[in-house]
Amino acid sequence: MNKKHCAVEMEFSYGTGQESQRLLLSLLLLAAWEAGSGQLQYSVPEEAKHGTFVGRIAQDLGLELAEVVPRLFRVASKGREDLLEVNLQNGVLFVNSRIDREELCGRSAECSIHLEVIVDRPLQVFHVEVEVKDINDNPPVFPATQKNLFIAESRPLDTRFPLEGASDADIGANALLTYRLSPNEYFSLEKPSNDERVKGLGLVLRKSLDREETPEIFLVLTATDGGKPELTGTVQLLITVLDANDNAPVFDRTLYMVKLAENVPNGTSVIKLNASDLDEGLNGDIIYLFSSDISPNVKSKFHIDPITGQIMVKGYIDFEESKSFEILVEGIDKGQLPLSSHCRVIVEVEDKNDNVPDLEFKSLSLPIREDAPQGTVIALISVSDRDAGVNGQVTCTLMSQVPFKLVSTFKNYYSLVLDSALDRESTSHYQLVVTARDGGSPSLWATATVSVEVADVNDNAPAFAQPEYTVFVKENNPPGCHIFTVSARDADAQENALVSYSLVERRVGERALSSYVSVHAESGKVYALQPLDHEELELLQFQVSARDAGVPPLGSNVTLQVFVLDENDNVPALLASRAGGSGGAVSELVPLSVGAGHVVTKVRAVDADSGYNAWLSYELQPAAGGARSPFRVGLYTGEISTTRALDEADAPLQRLLVLVKDHGEPALTATATVLVSLVESGQVPKASSRASAGVAGPEATLVDVNVYLIISICAVSSLLVLTLLLYTALRCSAPPTEVACGPGKATLVCSSAVGSWSYSQQRRQRVCSGEGPPKTDLMAFSPSLLESRDRDYQPQTTGDSFAKVSL
Repeated sequence: MNKKHCAVEMEFSYGTGQESQRLLLSLLLLAAWEAGSGQLQYSVPEEAKHGTFVGRIAQDLGLELAEVVPRLFRVASKGREDLLEVNLQNGVLFVNSRIDREELCGRSAECSIHLEVIVDRPLQVFHVEVEVKDINDNPPVFPATQKNLFIAESRPLDTRFPLEGASDADIGANALLTYRLSPNEYFSLEKPSNDERVKGLGLVLRKSLDREETPEIFLVLTATDGGKPELTGTVQLLITVLDANDNAPVFDRTLYMVKLAENVPNGTSVIKLNASDLDEGLNGDIIYLFSSDISPNVKSKFHIDPITGQIMVKGYIDFEESKSFEILVEGIDKGQLPLSSHCRVIVEVEDKNDNVPDLEFKSLSLPIREDAPQGTVIALISVSDRDAGVNGQVTCTLMSQVPFKLVSTFKNYYSLVLDSALDRESTSHYQLVVTARDGGSPSLWATATVSVEVADVNDNAPAFAQPEYTVFVKENNPPGCHIFTVSARDADAQENALVSYSLVERRVGERALSSYVSVHAESGKVYALQPLDHEELELLQFQVSARDAGVPPLGSNVTLQVFVLDENDNVPALLASRAGGSGGAVSELVPLSVGAGHVVTKVRAVDADSGYNAWLSYELQPAAGGARSPFRVGLYTGEISTTRALDEADAPLQRLLVLVKDHGEPALTATATVLVSLVESGQVPKASSRASAGVAGPEATLVDVNVYLIISICAVSSLLVLTLLLYTALRCSAPPTEVACGPGKATLVCSSAVGSWSYSQQRRQRVCSGEGPPKTDLMAFSPSLLESRDRDYQPQTTGDSFAKVSL
């Protein structure tokens, strides 16, 4: 990717004239994009006034002015942050406060203010470098305003006397100094050499001195820099002409180069200097000392032995504070008129890996959404090391096994970006450790920790524990009865996990589902809005929907199968007999000649309920006065037959009351009245006899057919029970739920007294699942159960005694 480089050059010139200054500002913008850089460059002169235009930073970065404020355009810099400022209205970078290049960068050849421009939505960082141009605002300065020199009159011509030159805080041409000496006849000025490390400024004796003629000479040394306008500095030279000692000490070398490691302990020897003097006695004894012009910093770091000339360390040597020291040493003999010579010692400090890297998080975009795409920038990290060379080369690493990575975006800058997909439901928080390690040996490192929170998005639908629930509800329940509670769990958080419930509306027959049941939106409680009737509705199958509050919302459905359990709420109903009587009674004529076991008639009744509630039994009520009746009624068949042979002593009109009772709790009953007239055999109508014979034959045939049918049904029932048991074991992990408002057991019933079968009422049951036609239920029992029932008159149920067959 190409990135833009812009350079803005500014020059200042100062002219004299009534203390007014004229600022000439020329701007030159050069734009070029280079792969991987993305650094914008400007330049501004030091001492520029507040509000001085630097550059159109927003435009040069490719940003529209309308984006500056919404994208939170901001500028950060190392060190002082108030030097430059950006006008957010027009995107112009301008000078905010006084910029002193010498204060900012010292004598460094390059001086720049490094800015970081950060914008959000999306998060971007731009690196801007503003070069501070030097202006000639510092005049040359000598170490002192007056320099005292003591020169023996015996010194030969062309003798050189070194001088400490002036220093200029500016750089480049502004610090390029030229010297001139006030006119005199004794000395000329020797200009500095091209070696910047050696300031070869000095006085050269051009005329022999005569102390008696001229004991003192006053000269003025002027230093002029190369700036425009030129600035100057002066020092007064007071030369005192001495007599005697005519040989000055001489050092082995005029310049010594020494390398010294930083952090060395005090007392470490730097170098031992040696000077010689051809004189004898005191005139040949040399004392070594630092020149009076030496800087206080050197005096605080080093010490010289005046006798041996050995320079030793006495202060803390730090490469990061000062990379070199220049020491001016003077050797003076002990003559009455002492002579001296000078040498320079350049101490170059060698860097040691004594600074740990520094990490700084510039900007954080937290929390991060769990659906954030790969490559999303989470944080900007800057690293630095005050050491030099490989000791200052820093690499950053991130802890392993996290879905993030570090990407180097610029020199000593890294971006913490998303490397793989996030899932808040599995991990909602990451504690990331970033390690910065330098290239020294041994290497030093530093760590920084950033806490990354993962923000939830609605990516999980509410889930029910199982896809289907079975609920049993007794019929005739009170309106508003709570029958079940559904519950769904959402793995998301906050509003994304806030679940509400509703019915999936549909038609149940001709009515809406919402007329039968309702569900509470918050609790998931399901209520029956009206009494349910088993005879009308055996199974109500519907769905409840769970939706969360996310955007967009997610949801799922669960199926509820509500079985309506039968209650004994229908009394047995008597069926009309073929031989009617007055007042609903049945009238029958019985010849006196019949024997025991003769079937007189059959009482027929049905019950609209089902199961035990529809299982009917018949009982003959005792006759009035406690007389023993010659008739009996079949317990489950309802057939009235004689118990013995009839005789004339029996009342000619027998009124039989048959009590029809179901097996519900409590049992419901109905009473049938049968009027039996005892007549002679010849008085019985033939038609009646034929009818009786015609009836007896089909009923006997029906009993025979029923025997075979009940055996077949019981066999099928056993298979069905086994199938249902296997299905239930596989389908259900828990027994079906029974509601609090109607607990009870489902009971399936078939009645028979002779091992055959009967039915309470053939009817079609509606199963309201919304699919398929209604079904007819047939209840069948095995003969063993029926025989037991005849003996005990108490209903017993076992797992293999009955089955429910859907026809």
